[in-house]
Amino acid sequence: MANPSSSAVLGIDIGGTGIKGAPVDVATGRLLAERHVLATPQPATPAAVAETVRQMVAHFGWTGPVGCTFPAIVHNGVTLSAANVDPAWVGAPAQRLLSDAVGLPLALFNDADAAGSAEARFGAAHGRGGKVLVITLGTGIGSALIVNGQLVANTELGHLRYPGTESAEKSCSARVKSDQNLGWDEYIARLGGYLQYVELLLSPDLIIIGGGISRDHADFLPRLQLRCEVLPAQLQNDAGIVGAAIEAAQALAR
Repeated sequence: MANPSSSAVLGIDIGGTGIKGAPVDVATGRLLAERHVLATPQPATPAAVAETVRQMVAHFGWTGPVGCTFPAIVHNGVTLSAANVDPAWVGAPAQRLLSDAVGLPLALFNDADAAGSAEARFGAAHGRGGKVLVITLGTGIGSALIVNGQLVANTELGHLRYPGTESAEKSCSARVKSDQNLGWDEYIARLGGYLQYVELLLSPDLIIIGGGISRDHADFLPRLQLRCEVLPAQLQNDAGIVGAAIEAAQALAR
């Protein structure tokens, strides 16, 4: 991979517990090599995460453009929140820090926004009009709102507070299910309450559920009581990688 093709971008998905990456053909959304996974350093400081991203680039011998996701609000390359990483990221020039660490052109995006873009381009939302909401269930909860094919960036609906909860991601993220050893009945009740609240606010035409838990969609999606259609993410846990790559291809071409 030392000499990537013009349609190849290295996608890196930075999460609260793991950092995964692979080169992506942005014309097809296909991974060009087996996904590589590294543990997110603890604490996940800017310096430590930048070093792990450098290791990911080195693993693939990559010399081309890089797209990265990050679990935070990302505005003009600056991270404005830090829900599941070190608070030193708040206000950090994250895109520049990571680009300097790898010595390559790099573009940074909110993780759920990247996943939503991937699902819109190659996955369950492809060709769908109206309002599509992508919810990623992982260490936290991410959201991507796509209106008639256009992404509304940094919606952060995982931090919604609604009756009986401190926040959505502290009630029904995939990590909460695991940490609290919730059975499907309890988890579906929590997740369903959250999605009903979001549906009340936004009236989406389609909700797509992503993140690693989407592999088990048969256990819970059919039991959610919502007005709108609900589908599992087609790209599952690769959506962030693919989305990072396709968004970076567009951003770095400007």
